Amino acid sequence: MKNIESLMNEIGEKARQASRILATISAERKYAALIGAAEEIWKTRSHIIAENQKDMEYGREKGLSDAMMDRLMLDEDRIRGVVDGLRAVAELRDPIGEVMSEWKQPTGLNIKRVRTPLGVIGVIFESRPNVTADAAALCLKSGNASILRGGSESFHSSTAIHAAIVRGLVMAGLPAESVQIIPTRDRAAVQKLLTMVEHVDVIVPRGGKGLVGLVQREARVPVFAHLEGIVHLYIDQDADPQKALDVVINAKTRRTGICGALECLVVDKAYRAKHGDDVVKALLKAGVEVRGDAAHQSIEGVIAAKDDDWGCEFLDKIIAVREVSDMNEAIEFIQNNHSQHTDGIITENAETAAKFFTDLDSAILMWNTSTQFADGGEFGMGAEIGIATGKLHARGPVGATQLTSFKYLVESDGAVRA
Repeated sequence: MKNIESLMNEIGEKARQASRILATISAERKYAALIGAAEEIWKTRSHIIAENQKDMEYGREKGLSDAMMDRLMLDEDRIRGVVDGLRAVAELRDPIGEVMSEWKQPTGLNIKRVRTPLGVIGVIFESRPNVTADAAALCLKSGNASILRGGSESFHSSTAIHAAIVRGLVMAGLPAESVQIIPTRDRAAVQKLLTMVEHVDVIVPRGGKGLVGLVQREARVPVFAHLEGIVHLYIDQDADPQKALDVVINAKTRRTGICGALECLVVDKAYRAKHGDDVVKALLKAGVEVRGDAAHQSIEGVIAAKDDDWGCEFLDKIIAVREVSDMNEAIEFIQNNHSQHTDGIITENAETAAKFFTDLDSAILMWNTSTQFADGGEFGMGAEIGIATGKLHARGPVGATQLTSFKYLVESDGAVRA
């Protein structure tokens, strides 16, 4: 532990020093660093894939589920996605220095509120090695130094991606310590990171309930929490049956292991009376295990849902299905079982959709839209570190702008206070 403490203090000190430089560099140098990092990742993709194979073997030995293995896996197409993500972040408008608002006071003061970096951001994530690049890019774009700690299962992949990013930084004349990765699987390093208030300004955990709960319990550094994606879709009585079918199937089956994947389908009783159970039958046909309430158990292939299936993040080809009598019951059920991450409604009734949007307080609410779009990249942010479900500072997809704070710049012509 003494060695870990020394290691982490050194990382923290270097990150703080780098953050002071990053706060003042031009948008052009950030752009050059991100483009350089993208080119280095693509150039070394064969090495990254080889390192990822070590992680895949480690994951198999740990008995990771198919969905978790899918999150872990990198191939050339996914590395192309990582590269495209870096380029997309590079092209974003630089948020630092943006004048958020400006006003004059009768006393002669001219006041501006201007965006500034947070400083040093610690990012703790599980499984998905692409988060290494997303987090590094967004922190850099927003003028922040970053300390990254990937999951033990993605250790080799994350390390290889990080090395390529550092080469891009150095080629652009930025400190190598602008993006650091914790070079050990030892959990003591995470415990130390959570208490480094003198070096770290905020922690962003991205992972399951266990990880986020641990961070929230033990952190002395402020936390942007990314909780579970317990995602609901409500099929209203006025839903278009083809839209309902298309949206639900995509929301559940496109990628089951991401936080925007649908986990619980809520169906209006009147919709079932008019249109039957085609959506549930299509889920079964697609190989999804459907755990239904009593109303749905008459459908062949549906198994009885248990109490803990409501409010569960399966991250697998499993879905819970519930019938409700009307939208008020749907909203109450969702409120009692969701994680305030992403929830959606399928309806052709604009008033119903408006009430759904008003009455629910999730970070993301969707209308006639697959919840797989709950992603910063799809929101035009280039990438995201996570979906923040808290209500202070950042909420929803955490992109570059959300990784900033602000300061006030006050000018006058010699004003003095009476």
